Amino acid sequence: MSTRILPAVGDADAVRSITTLLSQLPDAEPVTPVTDSTQLVDTLARLAAESVDELPEVVVVHERIGPVPALELIREVALRFPAVGVILVTSDASPGLFQAAMDYGARGLVALPLSYEELASRVQAVAQWSVGVRRHLGAGGDVFTGAGGTVVTVSGAKGGVGTTLTAVQLALAAQASGRATALVDMDLQTGDVASYLDVQFRRSVVDLAAITDISPRVLADAVFRHDTGVALLLAPAEGERGEDVTDRAARQIVSALRSRYEVVVIDCGAQLTGAGAAAVEMADTALLVTTPDVIAVRGAKRAVRMWDRLQIRKAEETTVVVNRHTRATEIQPPLIQRITGTSVAATAIPAGFRELQAVVDAGRVHELENKSAVKQAMWGLAGELGLVRAAEGAHRAGRLRGDRGSVSFRRRRDGGG
Repeated sequence: MSTRILPAVGDADAVRSITTLLSQLPDAEPVTPVTDSTQLVDTLARLAAESVDELPEVVVVHERIGPVPALELIREVALRFPAVGVILVTSDASPGLFQAAMDYGARGLVALPLSYEELASRVQAVAQWSVGVRRHLGAGGDVFTGAGGTVVTVSGAKGGVGTTLTAVQLALAAQASGRATALVDMDLQTGDVASYLDVQFRRSVVDLAAITDISPRVLADAVFRHDTGVALLLAPAEGERGEDVTDRAARQIVSALRSRYEVVVIDCGAQLTGAGAAAVEMADTALLVTTPDVIAVRGAKRAVRMWDRLQIRKAEETTVVVNRHTRATEIQPPLIQRITGTSVAATAIPAGFRELQAVVDAGRVHELENKSAVKQAMWGLAGELGLVRAAEGAHRAGRLRGDRGSVSFRRRRDGGG
């Protein structure tokens, strides 16, 4: 039986040397290399969606892979694709790095410059381990093997633009359509998800920050199951504790949530932290909420440029959501699209201060009436983003709007609301 090996190498010279050596291994079947962390995860997700048997037995990760650091990438692969064995190729073969690689989920480490004998030995051992895991999975083992859920981050162009309300309603819409949904408050100092949903819970995202292996039981202990069915992972009550959630911890937490929920909505607030940046970088969809006024749109443009400078997210990979939209305002979605260089959601959220005031003041935004124009728009946005099951989402959206027929969510050509 041949061993499928997927090299993940960003350096062109290293790609040639590693693939040449891998092709010489007995019974080895090297597949087309991937050049960055995003491409690796996307490739594995696509294969896993077909079958666990389609996944390569071995992934070889070069130490200079990017943009996600090699060890963080190894952890994400180990969490999301436990039937794949990962080997780290590095110039540092010290005991400290070896132990760190094992802690992050690697099954082996090979030192540079590469040795045929060492590489052959490691690949053979890791391939045998991978085959054993797949045999266990085939026998009905309770191990997550899928591509993982959809992660959506919701960030604000500035404070007060409706970031948290948008995140909450997106999560409610996904859960109501039958998808297992988690809502994470990653606005670590000033998070208000608990206040919006009338929740008091002693555990928070900080309780997961120091845990190196987030098991399903540990994750279940940290989340709070809301009456609506949404699983909540809240911000700490003491804002200063938010510093404990590093970018490394955030990556691990998001990966663990992605492996257990179909939809993960993360409220990142308006201030960029290391944890929030890691979440935005890992997200399948990154939303940036703004209102149609000069100050907020400037804030959106500033945020987009900062994400690009820090290599967190490109402008064209970001979707702006226009909140409190009215036809009378001079700043319309197409103009915002041109200013920010992003895409703009076709669904604009109308201004609805009166209909929101009572539920916001009571801390029960989940009880917002179905006839609310704000709720209809936000749940329509969830449909546009693919967060709701197609049949249920269309039926529910149609009921909210009072339509008799099916509802489709179409992006307007001008990108505006």
